[in-house]
Amino acid sequence: MRTVLLCRGLRKSYGDLVAVDGVGFTIAEGETYGLLGPNGAGKTTTISMIAGVLRRDAGEVFIAGEPMTASSVRLKASIGYVPQELALYPDLSGRENMRFFAQLYGMRRQEARTRIDQVLGIVGLAERAKDLVSTYSGGMRRRLNIGVGLLHRPRLLILDEPTAGVDPQSRNAILDSITQLAGEGIAILYTTHYMEEAERLCDRVGIIDAGTLIAEGTSRELVALVGERDRVSLTVAGDAVAAAAALGKLDGVQQAGSADSRIQLLVDDASGRLPQILDVAARGGVAIRSVSVVEPDLESVFLHLTGKALRD
Repeated sequence: MRTVLLCRGLRKSYGDLVAVDGVGFTIAEGETYGLLGPNGAGKTTTISMIAGVLRRDAGEVFIAGEPMTASSVRLKASIGYVPQELALYPDLSGRENMRFFAQLYGMRRQEARTRIDQVLGIVGLAERAKDLVSTYSGGMRRRLNIGVGLLHRPRLLILDEPTAGVDPQSRNAILDSITQLAGEGIAILYTTHYMEEAERLCDRVGIIDAGTLIAEGTSRELVALVGERDRVSLTVAGDAVAAAAALGKLDGVQQAGSADSRIQLLVDDASGRLPQILDVAARGGVAIRSVSVVEPDLESVFLHLTGKALRD
C-alpha cells in the first residue's frame, strides 16, 4: 500500500510548555490510524500541525511523498479536516451547507451537485438534506460535519473525536461510514476518547502522552509490547491447590494460584493452550464447573503505559 501521510519530528511549544515533542508516524492508503492519549497529551496539536492549520516549530509532513509547507495549497487541499468543533451554519439546510463549502473548495456547479448527493448518501442524510441544520440532532450534525470534510475527495481524512456527545445510534452510523471510507482507499487519522472505537476501527494505534509518542502498533503488537497476558479463571470442585500447582508447570502458564474453589492463571495465548489446561486440570483431580478467559485489550495497555484512563 502506498504511504499517504508521513510525518516525523513534529514539535510545538508554547513558551516553556512543550506540547508536542518529536512525534512521527505514517498512514497508508485505506488504513485507519488511531492517535490515542489522555487530555492534554498533544493529540489535537499534532493533527493541527499535520493539517497545516497550526505552524510547527520543527519536523516534516509529507503527503503522498511531497513535503508540505505553509504555502502548499494543493497538498492542503488533499486533506479533509473534521475538527472537534462543528463548522456548520444552522440557518442553512444540510444541502446548502454542502453547497457553500463546495464553493470554498472551488468545485464546479455540476461536479458539486453530483458529489453532494454522493456524500449525503455516505453519511446517511439524503432524506434530511432540505431541512435546516438547526433541526438536526447532535449526531446528524456530526455526520454532516464529516460530509463537509469529504466533499473534495481527500486522500487523507483527519477526524478529531467525531463521535463526541452523540447518541449510540448516530455513533454507530458514523463508525460504519468511516469503515466504508477506509474500504474506498482513504487514509484516516482518527482520535477518540472511546477505546472500543479504536479497537473496532483502527488498523494501527499510536499512544501519545505528554507530547511524546510512547508506543505504536496493532492492538496485538501493543499487548505483546507491554507483556500483558491472558487471564484464565477456572471454577472447580476438588483439590484446587494441587491442580493449580500442576497447571503452573505447563509451558506458557506464567502464573498459577488458587483461592477457595477458583484457579487463576496468567497465560500466553490462552485460546491455543486452553485444551491442554483443561486436560491437566481434570487429571489433577478437579471437576471443572466454569471457565472464563479475559484477553488483554487496548484499555489495559493504555493504563499500563500512561497510568491513566483514556478519558483522564
